[in-house]
Amino acid sequence: MNHFKLKAFKFINGNNTMKTTIVTLVLASIALPLFAAQQTAGTSVPKRPEEIKYGPLTFDAPDATKFRFTLKDGTAVYMAPSKEFPLISLSMTFKGGSYLEPKDMVGLAGMTGRMIREGGTTTMKPAEFDEAIDFLATQISANCGDTTSGASMNCLTSNFDESLKLFVDMLRNPGFDAARLETNRGQALEGMKQRNDDAGSIMGREWSRLMYGSDHFESRDATEASLKAITPENMRAFQTRIFNPGNVIIAVSGDFEPEAMLAKLNAAFDGWARGEKMADPPAPTATIVPGIYHVQKDIPQGKVRIGMRSIKRDDPDYIPYLLLNDILGGGGFTSRIMSQVRSNEGLAYSAGSRLSAKVYYPGVFAASYESKNPTVALAAKIVLEEMDKVRNQPVKPEELETAKRQFIETFPRTFESKPAMLGVFVGDEWTNRPKEYWKTFRDKVNAVTAADLQRVAQKYVTPNEMVLLVVGDWNTVGPGDSTGRAKMADLLGGKVTHLPLRDPMTMQPIVKMDQVAPTAPTPGGEGLAPSR
Repeated sequence: MNHFKLKAFKFINGNNTMKTTIVTLVLASIALPLFAAQQTAGTSVPKRPEEIKYGPLTFDAPDATKFRFTLKDGTAVYMAPSKEFPLISLSMTFKGGSYLEPKDMVGLAGMTGRMIREGGTTTMKPAEFDEAIDFLATQISANCGDTTSGASMNCLTSNFDESLKLFVDMLRNPGFDAARLETNRGQALEGMKQRNDDAGSIMGREWSRLMYGSDHFESRDATEASLKAITPENMRAFQTRIFNPGNVIIAVSGDFEPEAMLAKLNAAFDGWARGEKMADPPAPTATIVPGIYHVQKDIPQGKVRIGMRSIKRDDPDYIPYLLLNDILGGGGFTSRIMSQVRSNEGLAYSAGSRLSAKVYYPGVFAASYESKNPTVALAAKIVLEEMDKVRNQPVKPEELETAKRQFIETFPRTFESKPAMLGVFVGDEWTNRPKEYWKTFRDKVNAVTAADLQRVAQKYVTPNEMVLLVVGDWNTVGPGDSTGRAKMADLLGGKVTHLPLRDPMTMQPIVKMDQVAPTAPTPGGEGLAPSR
Protein backbone atom coordinates (compact mmCIF):
# COMPACT_ATOMS: atom_id res chain seq x y z
CA MET A 1 0.00 0.00 0.00
CA ASN A 2 2.76 2.41 0.96
CA HIS A 3 4.47 1.62 -2.37
CA PHE A 4 1.43 2.83 -4.35
CA LYS A 5 1.07 5.95 -2.17
CA LEU A 6 4.71 6.83 -2.82
CA LYS A 7 4.38 6.38 -6.56
CA ALA A 8 1.28 8.56 -6.65
CA PHE A 9 3.05 11.25 -4.59
CA LYS A 10 6.04 11.23 -6.96
CA PHE A 11 3.78 11.33 -9.99
CA ILE A 12 1.78 14.36 -8.86
CA ASN A 13 4.73 16.30 -7.45
CA GLY A 14 6.85 15.59 -10.43
CA ASN A 15 4.31 16.71 -12.99
CA ASN A 16 4.15 20.53 -12.97
CA THR A 17 1.52 20.61 -15.69
CA MET A 18 -0.83 18.43 -13.68
CA LYS A 19 -0.22 20.52 -10.54
CA THR A 20 -1.00 23.73 -12.43
CA THR A 21 -4.18 22.25 -13.88
CA ILE A 22 -5.40 21.06 -10.49
CA VAL A 23 -4.76 24.45 -8.85
CA THR A 24 -6.50 26.27 -11.71
CA LEU A 25 -9.57 24.06 -11.46
CA VAL A 26 -9.79 24.53 -7.70
CA LEU A 27 -9.51 28.29 -7.93
CA ALA A 28 -12.08 28.42 -10.71
CA SER A 29 -14.54 26.34 -8.70
CA ILE A 30 -14.28 28.91 -5.92
CA ALA A 31 -14.21 32.10 -8.00
CA LEU A 32 -16.95 31.38 -10.54
CA PRO A 33 -19.81 31.01 -8.05
CA LEU A 34 -18.67 34.18 -6.26
CA PHE A 35 -18.52 36.06 -9.56
CA ALA A 36 -21.96 34.81 -10.56
CA ALA A 37 -23.45 35.81 -7.22
CA GLN A 38 -21.93 39.24 -7.54
CA GLN A 39 -23.34 39.75 -11.02
CA THR A 40 -26.74 38.57 -9.85
CA ALA A 41 -26.69 41.12 -7.05
CA GLY A 42 -25.94 43.85 -9.56
CA THR A 43 -22.64 44.91 -7.98
CA SER A 44 -19.31 45.62 -9.63
CA VAL A 45 -15.71 45.44 -8.51
CA PRO A 46 -14.24 48.94 -7.89
CA LYS A 47 -11.51 49.87 -10.37
CA ARG A 48 -9.36 51.59 -7.74
CA PRO A 49 -8.89 51.09 -3.97
CA GLU A 50 -10.11 54.59 -3.14
CA GLU A 51 -13.46 53.73 -4.75
CA ILE A 52 -14.16 51.06 -2.14
CA LYS A 53 -17.03 52.12 0.09
CA TYR A 54 -17.12 51.06 3.73
CA GLY A 55 -20.17 50.92 5.93
CA PRO A 56 -20.24 52.74 9.25
CA LEU A 57 -18.15 51.20 12.01
CA THR A 58 -20.37 49.86 14.79
CA PHE A 59 -18.72 49.16 18.12
CA ASP A 60 -20.02 49.57 21.64
CA ALA A 61 -17.56 49.97 24.46
CA PRO A 62 -17.80 47.03 26.88
CA ASP A 63 -19.41 47.60 30.27
CA ALA A 64 -16.85 47.05 33.04
CA THR A 65 -19.52 46.14 35.59
CA LYS A 66 -20.37 42.98 33.64
CA PHE A 67 -16.83 41.68 34.15
CA ARG A 68 -16.32 42.73 37.78
CA PHE A 69 -16.54 40.30 40.70
CA THR A 70 -15.29 40.35 44.28
CA LEU A 71 -13.59 37.83 46.53
CA LYS A 72 -14.80 37.12 50.05
CA ASP A 73 -12.40 39.70 51.48
CA GLY A 74 -13.67 42.39 49.10
CA THR A 75 -10.82 42.22 46.56
CA ALA A 76 -11.98 43.27 43.09
CA VAL A 77 -11.54 40.70 40.30
CA TYR A 78 -12.18 41.32 36.61
CA MET A 79 -12.76 38.12 34.62
CA ALA A 80 -13.16 37.43 30.91
CA PRO A 81 -13.43 33.70 30.12
CA SER A 82 -12.44 32.48 26.66
CA LYS A 83 -12.22 28.98 25.22
CA GLU A 84 -10.05 29.89 22.23
CA PHE A 85 -6.87 28.39 23.71
CA PRO A 86 -6.12 26.20 26.74
CA LEU A 87 -4.34 29.10 28.43
CA ILE A 88 -4.99 31.35 31.41
CA SER A 89 -3.56 34.83 31.99
CA LEU A 90 -3.70 36.31 35.49
CA SER A 91 -2.40 39.70 36.60
CA MET A 92 -2.43 41.60 39.88
CA THR A 93 -2.06 45.38 39.94
CA PHE A 94 -1.06 47.06 43.20
CA LYS A 95 -1.09 50.77 43.95
CA GLY A 96 2.30 52.15 44.92
CA GLY A 97 5.77 52.38 43.48
CA SER A 98 8.88 54.51 43.55
CA TYR A 99 7.06 57.50 45.06
CA LEU A 100 7.04 55.50 48.32
CA GLU A 101 10.83 55.06 48.39
CA PRO A 102 12.88 56.80 51.09
CA LYS A 103 14.84 59.66 49.50
CA ASP A 104 18.13 58.05 50.48
CA MET A 105 17.19 54.71 48.93
CA VAL A 106 16.21 55.55 45.36
CA GLY A 107 16.11 52.33 43.35
CA LEU A 108 14.46 50.32 46.13
CA ALA A 109 11.20 49.92 44.21
CA GLY A 110 12.81 48.63 41.03
CA MET A 111 15.09 46.26 42.90
CA THR A 112 12.21 44.96 45.02
CA GLY A 113 10.08 44.20 41.97
CA ARG A 114 12.94 42.36 40.32
CA MET A 115 13.85 40.40 43.44
CA ILE A 116 10.27 39.30 44.15
CA ARG A 117 10.53 37.27 40.97
CA GLU A 118 14.23 36.37 41.03
CA GLY A 119 14.87 35.95 44.75
CA GLY A 120 13.05 32.67 45.34
CA THR A 121 10.64 32.21 48.26
CA THR A 122 11.09 31.49 51.95
CA THR A 123 10.78 27.78 51.19
CA MET A 124 12.37 27.57 47.72
CA LYS A 125 15.79 28.70 46.59
CA PRO A 126 15.83 30.87 43.44
CA ALA A 127 17.09 28.01 41.27
CA GLU A 128 14.39 25.67 42.60
CA PHE A 129 11.66 28.19 41.92
CA ASP A 130 12.96 28.87 38.41
CA GLU A 131 13.11 25.16 37.66
CA ALA A 132 9.57 24.58 38.96
CA ILE A 133 7.96 27.19 36.71
CA ASP A 134 10.10 26.18 33.74
CA PHE A 135 8.92 22.59 34.14
CA LEU A 136 5.31 23.82 33.99
CA ALA A 137 6.06 26.09 30.99
CA THR A 138 4.63 28.94 33.08
CA GLN A 139 5.68 32.56 32.70
CA ILE A 140 5.77 34.64 35.89
CA SER A 141 6.92 38.24 36.34
CA ALA A 142 6.85 41.02 38.93
CA ASN A 143 7.67 44.71 38.85
CA CYS A 144 7.48 48.00 40.74
CA GLY A 145 6.98 51.14 38.64
CA ASP A 146 6.58 54.81 39.49
CA THR A 147 2.96 54.73 40.67
CA THR A 148 1.85 51.10 40.37
CA SER A 149 3.38 47.69 40.90
CA GLY A 150 2.31 44.38 39.48
CA ALA A 151 2.75 40.67 38.96
CA SER A 152 1.51 38.44 36.15
CA MET A 153 1.27 34.76 35.31
CA ASN A 154 0.58 32.97 32.03
CA CYS A 155 0.14 29.22 32.06
CA LEU A 156 -1.62 26.22 30.56
CA THR A 157 -5.11 25.50 31.83
CA SER A 158 -3.99 22.02 32.81
CA ASN A 159 -1.42 23.24 35.33
CA PHE A 160 -3.14 26.41 36.56
CA ASP A 161 -3.59 25.14 40.12
CA GLU A 162 0.08 24.30 40.55
CA SER A 163 1.19 27.52 38.84
CA LEU A 164 -1.12 29.62 41.02
CA LYS A 165 0.31 28.03 44.15
CA LEU A 166 3.85 29.02 43.11
CA PHE A 167 2.73 32.48 42.01
CA VAL A 168 0.97 33.36 45.26
CA ASP A 169 3.81 31.87 47.33
CA MET A 170 6.20 34.21 45.49
CA LEU A 171 4.01 37.23 46.33
CA ARG A 172 3.23 36.31 49.91
CA ASN A 173 6.61 34.88 50.92
CA PRO A 174 9.39 36.28 48.72
CA GLY A 175 12.83 35.00 49.64
CA PHE A 176 14.95 37.99 48.61
CA ASP A 177 17.95 35.70 48.31
CA ALA A 178 21.13 37.56 49.34
CA ALA A 179 23.28 36.05 46.60
CA ARG A 180 20.77 37.01 43.88
CA LEU A 181 20.56 40.49 45.35
CA GLU A 182 24.32 40.94 45.01
CA THR A 183 24.19 39.71 41.41
CA ASN A 184 21.39 42.12 40.49
CA ARG A 185 23.03 44.97 42.38
CA GLY A 186 26.29 44.37 40.51
CA GLN A 187 24.49 44.37 37.16
CA ALA A 188 22.69 47.60 38.04
CA LEU A 189 25.93 49.30 39.06
CA GLU A 190 27.64 48.22 35.84
CA GLY A 191 24.75 49.59 33.81
CA MET A 192 24.89 52.81 35.79
CA LYS A 193 28.40 53.47 34.50
CA GLN A 194 27.04 53.89 30.96
CA ARG A 195 24.47 56.57 31.85
CA ASN A 196 26.34 59.34 30.05
CA ASP A 197 27.07 57.29 26.94
CA ASP A 198 23.62 57.94 25.49
CA ALA A 199 22.35 61.47 24.90
CA GLY A 200 18.81 60.18 25.34
CA SER A 201 19.55 59.16 28.93
CA ILE A 202 20.96 62.62 29.67
CA MET A 203 17.96 64.26 28.04
CA GLY A 204 15.47 62.20 30.02
CA ARG A 205 16.89 62.87 33.47
CA GLU A 206 17.50 66.60 32.94
CA TRP A 207 14.09 67.09 31.37
CA SER A 208 12.40 65.49 34.39
CA ARG A 209 14.27 67.86 36.70
CA LEU A 210 13.22 70.87 34.66
CA MET A 211 9.57 69.76 34.55
CA TYR A 212 9.05 68.42 38.08
CA GLY A 213 11.93 69.73 40.19
CA SER A 214 14.88 67.74 41.48
CA ASP A 215 13.09 66.65 44.67
CA HIS A 216 10.07 65.03 43.02
CA PHE A 217 10.08 61.24 42.71
CA GLU A 218 9.83 61.44 38.91
CA SER A 219 13.19 63.24 38.86
CA ARG A 220 15.14 61.17 41.36
CA ASP A 221 17.84 58.82 40.06
CA ALA A 222 19.40 55.87 41.83
CA THR A 223 23.05 56.27 42.76
CA GLU A 224 25.81 53.88 43.74
CA ALA A 225 25.23 54.80 47.39
CA SER A 226 21.45 54.33 47.26
CA LEU A 227 21.73 50.91 45.60
CA LYS A 228 24.37 49.74 48.05
CA ALA A 229 22.08 50.74 50.93
CA ILE A 230 19.35 48.26 49.87
CA THR A 231 19.05 45.15 52.03
CA PRO A 232 16.69 42.14 51.99
CA GLU A 233 14.99 43.64 55.06
CA ASN A 234 14.34 46.92 53.23
CA MET A 235 12.81 45.07 50.31
CA ARG A 236 10.66 42.87 52.53
CA ALA A 237 9.21 45.90 54.30
CA PHE A 238 8.55 47.65 50.95
CA GLN A 239 6.98 44.50 49.46
CA THR A 240 4.72 43.91 52.47
CA ARG A 241 3.49 47.46 52.31
CA ILE A 242 2.47 47.31 48.65
CA PHE A 243 1.85 43.64 47.80
CA ASN A 244 -1.21 42.71 49.87
CA PRO A 245 -4.94 42.01 49.28
CA GLY A 246 -6.00 45.43 50.57
CA ASN A 247 -4.06 47.13 47.78
CA VAL A 248 -4.71 45.00 44.70
CA ILE A 249 -7.08 44.52 41.76
CA ILE A 250 -6.96 41.19 39.90
CA ALA A 251 -7.62 40.44 36.22
CA VAL A 252 -8.04 36.94 34.76
CA SER A 253 -8.70 35.94 31.17
CA GLY A 254 -8.60 32.64 29.33
CA ASP A 255 -9.88 29.09 29.64
CA PHE A 256 -11.76 28.83 32.95
CA GLU A 257 -15.19 28.88 34.56
CA PRO A 258 -15.85 32.07 36.60
CA GLU A 259 -17.25 30.34 39.69
CA ALA A 260 -14.37 27.88 39.85
CA MET A 261 -11.84 30.69 39.39
CA LEU A 262 -13.34 32.72 42.24
CA ALA A 263 -13.13 29.67 44.50
CA LYS A 264 -9.46 29.16 43.65
CA LEU A 265 -8.59 32.80 44.23
CA ASN A 266 -10.46 32.84 47.54
CA ALA A 267 -8.45 29.83 48.67
CA ALA A 268 -5.18 31.42 47.51
CA PHE A 269 -5.90 34.63 49.43
CA ASP A 270 -7.03 32.85 52.58
CA GLY A 271 -4.92 33.98 55.54
CA TRP A 272 -3.06 36.66 53.59
CA ALA A 273 -3.02 39.78 55.78
CA ARG A 274 -5.06 42.56 54.26
CA GLY A 275 -3.03 45.76 54.39
CA GLU A 276 -3.91 49.35 53.61
CA LYS A 277 -4.53 50.93 50.24
CA MET A 278 -1.65 53.24 49.34
CA ALA A 279 -2.11 57.01 49.20
CA ASP A 280 -1.99 58.93 45.92
CA PRO A 281 1.42 60.03 44.58
CA PRO A 282 2.46 63.56 45.57
CA ALA A 283 2.21 66.41 43.08
CA PRO A 284 5.38 68.31 42.22
CA THR A 285 5.86 71.62 44.02
CA ALA A 286 8.59 73.12 41.82
CA THR A 287 7.83 75.97 39.42
CA ILE A 288 9.07 75.72 35.85
CA VAL A 289 11.55 78.38 34.80
CA PRO A 290 11.14 78.96 31.04
CA GLY A 291 14.15 79.40 28.77
CA ILE A 292 16.90 77.58 26.91
CA TYR A 293 18.89 74.90 28.69
CA HIS A 294 21.85 72.95 27.39
CA VAL A 295 23.99 69.96 28.37
CA GLN A 296 27.33 69.72 26.59
CA LYS A 297 28.00 66.48 24.71
CA ASP A 298 30.26 66.07 21.73
CA ILE A 299 27.83 64.44 19.28
CA PRO A 300 27.05 65.32 15.65
CA GLN A 301 23.29 65.58 16.20
CA GLY A 302 21.65 67.58 18.94
CA LYS A 303 18.73 66.08 20.84
CA VAL A 304 16.02 68.65 21.48
CA ARG A 305 12.85 68.84 23.56
CA ILE A 306 10.57 71.88 23.77
CA GLY A 307 7.62 71.93 26.13
CA MET A 308 5.86 72.71 29.37
CA ARG A 309 3.50 71.22 31.93
CA SER A 310 0.14 70.20 30.47
CA ILE A 311 -3.12 69.16 32.19
CA LYS A 312 -4.63 66.36 34.24
CA ARG A 313 -6.24 63.42 32.49
CA ASP A 314 -9.78 64.16 33.66
CA ASP A 315 -9.68 67.84 32.70
CA PRO A 316 -12.60 68.75 30.37
CA ASP A 317 -10.04 70.11 27.89
CA TYR A 318 -8.23 66.78 27.63
CA ILE A 319 -10.00 65.53 24.50
CA PRO A 320 -9.63 68.81 22.56
CA TYR A 321 -5.97 68.85 23.64
CA LEU A 322 -5.55 65.30 22.27
CA LEU A 323 -6.84 66.42 18.88
CA LEU A 324 -4.70 69.55 18.93
CA ASN A 325 -1.57 67.52 19.66
CA ASP A 326 -2.44 65.09 16.86
CA ILE A 327 -2.61 67.94 14.38
CA LEU A 328 0.44 69.73 15.69
CA GLY A 329 2.89 66.87 16.10
CA GLY A 330 1.34 63.66 17.38
CA GLY A 331 -0.17 62.41 14.13
CA GLY A 332 3.01 61.29 12.38
CA PHE A 333 3.31 62.27 8.73
CA THR A 334 -0.04 64.08 8.76
CA SER A 335 1.09 66.42 11.55
CA ARG A 336 2.41 69.92 10.99
CA ILE A 337 5.73 69.56 12.82
CA MET A 338 6.69 66.39 10.93
CA SER A 339 5.60 67.92 7.65
CA GLN A 340 7.59 71.12 8.11
CA VAL A 341 10.71 69.88 9.91
CA ARG A 342 11.21 66.64 8.01
CA SER A 343 9.24 66.63 4.76
CA ASN A 344 9.67 70.27 3.73
CA GLU A 345 13.00 71.22 5.32
CA GLY A 346 14.79 67.87 5.71
CA LEU A 347 16.16 68.87 9.11
CA ALA A 348 15.32 65.69 11.03
CA TYR A 349 14.42 62.10 10.34
CA SER A 350 11.68 62.18 12.93
CA ALA A 351 9.96 65.13 14.61
CA GLY A 352 6.72 65.43 16.51
CA SER A 353 5.00 66.15 19.79
CA ARG A 354 3.49 64.20 22.65
CA LEU A 355 0.81 64.97 25.20
CA SER A 356 1.11 63.28 28.58
CA ALA A 357 -1.84 64.05 30.86
CA LYS A 358 -1.30 62.46 34.25
CA VAL A 359 -3.95 61.38 36.74
CA TYR A 360 -2.78 62.95 39.99
CA TYR A 361 -1.16 66.13 38.67
CA PRO A 362 -0.62 67.82 35.29
CA GLY A 363 1.63 65.99 32.89
CA VAL A 364 3.79 67.39 30.09
CA PHE A 365 3.32 68.55 26.51
CA ALA A 366 6.52 68.54 24.47
CA ALA A 367 7.82 68.55 20.92
CA SER A 368 11.04 66.70 20.18
CA TYR A 369 13.48 65.96 17.38
CA GLU A 370 17.13 65.30 16.55
CA SER A 371 18.98 67.42 14.04
CA LYS A 372 22.52 68.19 12.97
CA ASN A 373 24.00 70.62 15.49
CA PRO A 374 24.07 73.61 13.10
CA THR A 375 20.37 73.15 12.22
CA VAL A 376 19.07 72.62 15.76
CA ALA A 377 18.12 76.30 16.02
CA LEU A 378 16.37 76.38 12.65
CA ALA A 379 14.28 73.31 13.49
CA ALA A 380 13.41 74.82 16.89
CA LYS A 381 12.36 78.06 15.20
CA ILE A 382 10.03 76.12 12.88
CA VAL A 383 8.51 74.13 15.75
CA LEU A 384 7.83 77.31 17.74
CA GLU A 385 6.30 78.94 14.65
CA GLU A 386 3.93 76.00 14.24
CA MET A 387 2.90 76.37 17.88
CA ASP A 388 2.18 80.06 17.29
CA LYS A 389 0.10 79.23 14.21
CA VAL A 390 -2.31 76.93 16.08
CA ARG A 391 -2.69 79.68 18.68
CA ASN A 392 -3.41 82.44 16.18
CA GLN A 393 -5.28 80.67 13.38
CA PRO A 394 -8.06 78.04 13.38
CA VAL A 395 -6.97 74.64 12.10
CA LYS A 396 -8.20 73.61 8.67
CA PRO A 397 -11.43 71.58 8.48
CA GLU A 398 -9.65 68.67 6.81
CA GLU A 399 -7.00 68.60 9.57
CA LEU A 400 -9.65 68.46 12.26
CA GLU A 401 -11.57 65.75 10.43
CA THR A 402 -8.42 63.63 9.98
CA ALA A 403 -7.63 63.90 13.68
CA LYS A 404 -11.18 62.98 14.65
CA ARG A 405 -11.20 59.93 12.37
CA GLN A 406 -7.88 58.82 13.85
CA PHE A 407 -9.30 58.62 17.37
CA ILE A 408 -12.75 57.38 16.44
CA GLU A 409 -11.71 54.66 14.00
CA THR A 410 -8.93 53.30 16.20
CA PHE A 411 -11.15 53.38 19.31
CA PRO A 412 -12.02 49.63 19.20
CA ARG A 413 -8.31 48.78 19.46
CA THR A 414 -8.43 49.92 23.09
CA PHE A 415 -10.38 46.73 23.78
CA GLU A 416 -8.91 44.52 21.04
CA SER A 417 -8.12 41.59 23.34
CA LYS A 418 -9.57 40.36 26.61
CA PRO A 419 -6.35 41.02 28.59
CA ALA A 420 -6.20 44.54 27.10
CA MET A 421 -9.86 45.16 27.95
CA LEU A 422 -9.40 44.02 31.54
CA GLY A 423 -6.27 46.15 31.80
CA VAL A 424 -8.37 49.20 30.93
CA PHE A 425 -10.95 48.30 33.57
CA VAL A 426 -8.27 47.81 36.24
CA GLY A 427 -6.57 51.09 35.42
CA ASP A 428 -9.88 52.95 35.41
CA GLU A 429 -10.87 51.61 38.82
CA TRP A 430 -7.51 52.47 40.37
CA THR A 431 -7.64 56.02 39.01
CA ASN A 432 -11.39 56.63 39.42
CA ARG A 433 -11.97 57.45 35.78
CA PRO A 434 -15.58 58.58 35.21
CA LYS A 435 -17.69 55.52 34.40
CA GLU A 436 -19.24 57.07 31.30
CA TYR A 437 -15.85 58.05 29.79
CA TRP A 438 -15.56 55.29 27.18
CA LYS A 439 -19.25 55.37 26.25
CA THR A 440 -19.12 59.11 25.49
CA PHE A 441 -15.54 59.35 24.20
CA ARG A 442 -16.32 59.29 20.47
CA ASP A 443 -19.26 61.70 20.81
CA LYS A 444 -17.00 64.14 22.66
CA VAL A 445 -14.34 63.79 19.97
CA ASN A 446 -16.93 64.47 17.26
CA ALA A 447 -18.19 67.54 19.09
CA VAL A 448 -14.81 69.31 19.13
CA THR A 449 -14.63 72.39 16.91
CA ALA A 450 -11.79 74.38 15.42
CA ALA A 451 -12.63 77.15 17.89
CA ASP A 452 -12.18 74.66 20.76
CA LEU A 453 -8.71 73.79 19.52
CA GLN A 454 -7.67 77.42 19.17
CA ARG A 455 -8.92 78.16 22.69
CA VAL A 456 -7.00 75.17 24.08
CA ALA A 457 -3.86 76.17 22.15
CA GLN A 458 -4.01 79.70 23.53
CA LYS A 459 -4.45 78.35 27.05
CA TYR A 460 -1.96 75.47 27.12
CA VAL A 461 0.52 75.92 24.24
CA THR A 462 2.40 79.08 25.22
CA PRO A 463 5.94 79.19 23.77
CA ASN A 464 7.12 82.03 26.01
CA GLU A 465 6.45 79.77 29.04
CA MET A 466 8.29 76.77 27.60
CA VAL A 467 11.58 75.06 28.31
CA LEU A 468 13.89 74.28 25.39
CA LEU A 469 16.49 71.65 26.31
CA VAL A 470 19.37 70.74 24.00
CA VAL A 471 21.91 67.96 24.47
CA GLY A 472 24.73 68.52 21.97
CA ASP A 473 27.84 70.49 21.10
CA TRP A 474 27.07 74.13 21.85
CA ASN A 475 29.96 75.44 19.76
CA THR A 476 28.10 74.25 16.67
CA VAL A 477 24.53 74.46 18.02
CA GLY A 478 24.66 78.06 19.24
CA PRO A 479 25.64 79.89 16.00
CA GLY A 480 22.89 78.19 14.01
CA ASP A 481 22.80 77.24 10.35
CA SER A 482 25.22 78.54 7.75
CA THR A 483 22.48 80.36 5.81
CA GLY A 484 21.70 82.57 8.80
CA ARG A 485 18.02 81.64 9.01
CA ALA A 486 18.16 80.96 12.76
CA LYS A 487 20.50 80.92 15.73
CA MET A 488 19.86 79.98 19.36
CA ALA A 489 20.10 83.64 20.46
CA ASP A 490 16.92 84.29 18.44
CA LEU A 491 14.81 81.87 20.48
CA LEU A 492 12.91 82.31 23.75
CA GLY A 493 14.77 85.45 24.72
CA GLY A 494 18.17 84.05 23.74
CA LYS A 495 19.56 83.46 27.23
CA VAL A 496 20.94 79.96 27.77
CA THR A 497 21.59 78.08 30.99
CA HIS A 498 24.34 75.51 30.61
CA LEU A 499 23.58 72.52 32.83
CA PRO A 500 26.40 70.35 34.18
CA LEU A 501 26.99 66.81 33.04
CA ARG A 502 26.49 64.57 36.06
CA ASP A 503 28.67 61.82 37.41
CA PRO A 504 26.88 58.60 36.47
CA MET A 505 27.44 56.99 39.87
CA THR A 506 26.63 59.92 42.16
CA MET A 507 24.45 62.18 39.98
CA GLN A 508 26.53 65.11 41.25
CA PRO A 509 27.83 67.71 38.74
CA ILE A 510 31.13 66.68 37.18
CA VAL A 511 31.99 70.33 36.57
CA LYS A 512 30.17 73.56 37.37
CA MET A 513 29.30 75.34 34.17
CA ASP A 514 30.26 78.78 35.52
CA GLN A 515 33.79 77.39 35.86
CA VAL A 516 33.97 76.33 32.23
CA ALA A 517 35.89 78.83 30.15
CA PRO A 518 34.01 79.90 27.00
CA THR A 519 35.68 79.83 23.65
CA ALA A 520 35.94 82.96 21.60
CA PRO A 521 32.40 84.21 20.92
CA THR A 522 30.98 83.22 17.57
CA PRO A 523 28.63 85.48 15.61
CA GLY A 524 25.14 85.15 17.04
CA GLY A 525 25.93 82.56 19.69
CA GLU A 526 27.73 81.75 22.92
CA GLY A 527 30.88 79.67 22.83
CA LEU A 528 31.58 76.83 25.20
CA ALA A 529 34.82 75.03 25.73
CA PRO A 530 34.77 71.25 26.22
CA SER A 531 34.35 70.14 29.85
CA ARG A 532 37.63 69.50 31.63
